[in-house]
Amino acid sequence: MNFIYGFFFADFFYLRRMEQPEFMLVYVVCANLEEAKHLAKTVIEQRLAACANILPTIHSLYWWEGQIQEGAETLLILKAPYSYYEAIEKVIRREHSYSVPAILQVPITQGLPEYFRWLAAETGFDY
Repeated sequence: MNFIYGFFFADFFYLRRMEQPEFMLVYVVCANLEEAKHLAKTVIEQRLAACANILPTIHSLYWWEGQIQEGAETLLILKAPYSYYEAIEKVIRREHSYSVPAILQVPITQGLPEYFRWLAAETGFDY
């Protein structure tokens, strides 16, 4: 038991020491292409993200109100500084048509440094 207890805490303290990434992807599922474009433009105009990718048709299956639902949706992926997540989430929650939208923060742990410099410059992030 002591071995497992010690192992757990060693992992906990290791994770606490990991540095926060500087950049992220924000994964957002939207009702349609128009909504994704609106959200992307709103976030980019506020310089909270430098870029957005929109995948116009994804096929989703999910539980909602006790039943499995199925349908076409649109995926929005935003590229932004990691520390901007809360501001981006606030904008999306305010503007999104779903009462419980999928808004997921995905840390970027590695990438092209020149791209990161561009992303930082377009969002006013000190990189």
